[in-house]
Amino acid sequence: MSFLKELFQKNASTLLSMFLLVALPVLGSSSLSYMLYRNQALLEHLTPGQSIFYFVAIAFTMAFAFTPTTFVALVTGFYLGWPGLPGMVLAYALAAFIGYHIAASLDHGKMLQFLRHFPKADAVMQELKTQSWQLIILTRISPVLPFALMTFVLAVMRVDRRRFLLASVVGMLPRSLFFYWLGTKAQDVFALLKDPDTGTTGKLLVIGLVAVSLFGLYFLFNRALQRALSKSTRKE
Repeated sequence: MSFLKELFQKNASTLLSMFLLVALPVLGSSSLSYMLYRNQALLEHLTPGQSIFYFVAIAFTMAFAFTPTTFVALVTGFYLGWPGLPGMVLAYALAAFIGYHIAASLDHGKMLQFLRHFPKADAVMQELKTQSWQLIILTRISPVLPFALMTFVLAVMRVDRRRFLLASVVGMLPRSLFFYWLGTKAQDVFALLKDPDTGTTGKLLVIGLVAVSLFGLYFLFNRALQRALSKSTRKE
């Protein structure tokens, strides 16, 4: 109990931010769906300048957790088709960049300083940082792990920024391409957002990505824990 009390006292702003990053996507996607419903032609026939503005705007909405990345892929695929794919990928990278710096400025390293009071937890965290490339990709592959929340967590861990941005884009591509493709095939955007019909193959793909992410993360955490304990034993 003392651990939890101290955790909340010293990291209140960090933990509150993480909670909001989980809750906001539901509110944001609902609001944007309603806006599209009231103005269905809003994203049709965008000029090059309007397209740039759109991609910058969705980068910020993803960074601040107002829109889930799956929502963005479906909508962009539906309205802009395959020519819009490079813009969406760049928007993902910009969202990751913005989210990383916001999280780092909010946390100021407080979480890592707190963990130093608990040597075993700190040792596990340091081990995970040495495997940050795999860690980042595995958190991005899963369609069920919130993009903004994972950005925040990885930024708090102080993983290398360049590696974070590159691995984020690489990890996001498999699921993003799939949902983008669904968007290009859809006939009605509201039916698409309400129930993306992924079909049997699509459902298997999503389940496979979730399984790879979960088992991969379990393996990484378990290996980091074993290495941390091994080093602790040698020191003793």
